[in-house]
Amino acid sequence: MDLSYGAEYEAIRTEVRDFISAHRDQAPKGGNMRSKAVLDWQKLLIEHGYAARTIPEAYGGFGAEPDVLASRIIAEEFANAQVSQGLGGQGISMLVPTLLEVGSEEQKQTFIRPTIHGEMVWCQGYSEPGAGSDLASLRTAAVLDGDEWVVNGQKIWTSTAHLADWIFCLVRTEPDAPKHQGISFLLFRMDTPGIEIRPLVDMTGAANFNEVFFTDVRVPKQQIVGTRGEGWQVANAILRHERDSLGDPNIMLSRLNALIKLMHSETIDGRRVIDLPAYRDRLMRIQGRVMALGFNDMRILSARINQKDASLARMVVKLQGTELRHELEQLGIDAMGELGLAYGKNPYLRDHGNWQTHYMYYLGLIIGGGTSQIQKNIISERGLGLPREPKVAAKAAATA
Repeated sequence: MDLSYGAEYEAIRTEVRDFISAHRDQAPKGGNMRSKAVLDWQKLLIEHGYAARTIPEAYGGFGAEPDVLASRIIAEEFANAQVSQGLGGQGISMLVPTLLEVGSEEQKQTFIRPTIHGEMVWCQGYSEPGAGSDLASLRTAAVLDGDEWVVNGQKIWTSTAHLADWIFCLVRTEPDAPKHQGISFLLFRMDTPGIEIRPLVDMTGAANFNEVFFTDVRVPKQQIVGTRGEGWQVANAILRHERDSLGDPNIMLSRLNALIKLMHSETIDGRRVIDLPAYRDRLMRIQGRVMALGFNDMRILSARINQKDASLARMVVKLQGTELRHELEQLGIDAMGELGLAYGKNPYLRDHGNWQTHYMYYLGLIIGGGTSQIQKNIISERGLGLPREPKVAAKAAATA
């Protein structure tokens, strides 16, 4: 059995390896997403087709035809080399593919190019204090006043709101409509008068999330995606891409390689952690699940290219991706022994504390973006066709 990709794809692999070898010194080692090094690297990746590969040239992308194997080879080589695969985030991973699906031509021309080049940073205005898992219960309102929407309300758990230039935001424009109707999808600048941002400190000790308050925020009426009152369809397109990004197999593979490297260098009683059967068995189980996540991603890409349904394959990504990532980071913590408990300015901290930070962050993401319990309900009911969980009658609940 020949499992090789063939000469055409091995040539692509060689090309990617040569690029990494020639340019890896230019790759950023973390840092500010707006730094010159990060933006220059993103531009270089797009020029060579290693980022924004299938986005049309008219919108600032590379313009290649979708190719599952080429995408997998590129991802594998960057992950194996531990080199940055470019920018991500809500704008690139979620908004751009949604605009390509349902945005107007003017919106595509205006927003896609600066977003994929890192010149326009976005945040997502979805969750509210009373509308988290039940997102359709949102209450932030937008009322049309002449040529502008006037927005009032609050969003919460808004990642990167303190850094963002723009927000894509769900608002209720028809208050008397059923809760899944009457919702619209607006785009507006974060420096618009009437917006207040308050940081929320999460389990990592950093303010990665925010509360955002809107008081008479005026938004040009043409900055709506899709049809007024039918933003729920746009919202669901975003959610599909969000769940894909939260279980990105390419990032997972890169972290797996970092974990293997860590387990080769850390020791217990003079023996490398990688040589200890209990740790090695845990690593192999994680490695198998990372491979499965990658194959599932190829299934999704194939279905997209061939216009086939891969709903169930997509439904499992967020659940498996966030739980697996947390388990992977936990093994990194355990491999360091007592040093895995180090935080802050501890002089023995490994890798600037990123294992501890990721461990706590992905514990939070098991909840964020739709809890694991919600994801299991979606998979069972919508994906497998199992009976819905019975609803407790309001009267019975009130008398209980």
